[in-house]
Amino acid sequence: MQSMVVALFTLIGGVERARRQKKAAAALDLLQVIAAGNGVRPSSIADQRSVDRSLVTRQLHELEDAGYVEFAGDPDDGRSWLVALTPAGREEMRRLQEAGLVRFALFVADWEPAEVRRLTELLEKLGSSMAGVASRENEAASAGPARPPGRRRRGAARGKESPP
Repeated sequence: MQSMVVALFTLIGGVERARRQKKAAAALDLLQVIAAGNGVRPSSIADQRSVDRSLVTRQLHELEDAGYVEFAGDPDDGRSWLVALTPAGREEMRRLQEAGLVRFALFVADWEPAEVRRLTELLEKLGSSMAGVASRENEAASAGPARPPGRRRRGAARGKESPP
């Protein structure tokens, strides 16, 4: 189990480094996040990517200068902006995805097709398991901290059970 975790974190670390150091990888990541929404706030992008909002703003302005994204006022909040892909942005995202697929094909070029399929299945299964655990953890967190049975809240009247 430990070797699997180390291998995954090493792989994830490499992807994160590429996203930070390689402009094309960072652009693709950002274009994909924008494409997944139908007009998205820059603050939401920063939150989703776990990066500082100023970094996202700078990257978005670079993409705007390149003609890949456009900004529009948020109809739900006059103080906010929404960012969306332009047709050129969709084309650039497609081009970068294709380049990424070519690169990944090099990584598994000497693998058997069955090995690639099996890895895909396992990664999809891992993703589903992770999403399920996260969902259960979020449900538990929103339910509040559990209290031992029979304990009353401070100040609760004697003989009456405190509310959950």
